[in-house]
Amino acid sequence: MSKYNPLWEHIKENGSKMLKMTFDDIQGVLGFPIDHSFLNYKKEASVYGYEVGKISLKDKTVIFNKI
Repeated sequence: MSKYNPLWEHIKENGSKMLKMTFDDIQGVLGFPIDHSFLNYKKEASVYGYEVGKISLKDKTVIFNKI
């Protein structure tokens, strides 16, 4: 079980074709802020039917796209 599973479950339950979340939104779901290790775990989203799209460090957002 990955520390990011609650995030993947949240995205799957949302069911949107595209979901844009702020870093603060993600921290609210996970209970901790995302860090550089997120890049290593982002491939796990595909198991839940999503892929991590654009990660904007400037806007502090992540876009998730339904596969």
